[in-house]
Amino acid sequence: MEGRLSVMGVGVAILSIFALLFSSVSSHDFPTDGTVLELHDSNFDSAISAFDFILVDFYAPWCGHCKRLAPELDAAAPVLASLKEPIVIAKVNADKFTRLAVKYDIDGFPTLKLFIHGVPMDYYGPRKADLLVRFLKKFVAPDVSVLVSDSAISSFVEAAGTHFPIYIGFGLNESMISNLAIKYKKKAWFSVAKDFSEDVMVAYDFDKVPALVSLHPSYNEHSVFYGPFDG
Repeated sequence: MEGRLSVMGVGVAILSIFALLFSSVSSHDFPTDGTVLELHDSNFDSAISAFDFILVDFYAPWCGHCKRLAPELDAAAPVLASLKEPIVIAKVNADKFTRLAVKYDIDGFPTLKLFIHGVPMDYYGPRKADLLVRFLKKFVAPDVSVLVSDSAISSFVEAAGTHFPIYIGFGLNESMISNLAIKYKKKAWFSVAKDFSEDVMVAYDFDKVPALVSLHPSYNEHSVFYGPFDG
């Protein structure tokens, strides 16, 4: 009888441990519906681990700039959450949770940091919702986008916006620019056009292939480089 009670006691203990473990995990479940997450000391690390891409707004409740930024983040959050590779937006009251403020060198409000696979980087991009979304899409885009029509080329350039240089390889394989694309993923858009018309050649001012067209919309710059290109 004592042996049976002992075994039962061990079983109950094991079940209790599992219950504690699962309750601990569930307490750090985060919504993925596009709401801005409210982070604090006890759930910050869990959130950073839970999401591959998370933009964190370190704010102070009394900060006027923070109050103006908040609705922009609220508007951008559901759009970014709906991406094929979602980007989550979160916020933390750094005036209250000073340990986090010190850890991440927060010395002004608001400060935005983008965590990519747990590694933080300062965010200096636009803060209006539509522009912020366009800017952040760069970080979850393919290293090299493959474009198969004139309309795909136009859509790619339009979606890329004006903050990053744009490179389009006409008559190039992805392998020829993939190393550059990986190295400068955070600084430029890269693509290869597999099918395009003479109208596109005229529009982008090249007359033979292979050709690498470089655009920088912010500075109205347009350059063309001709091969051969090494893979």
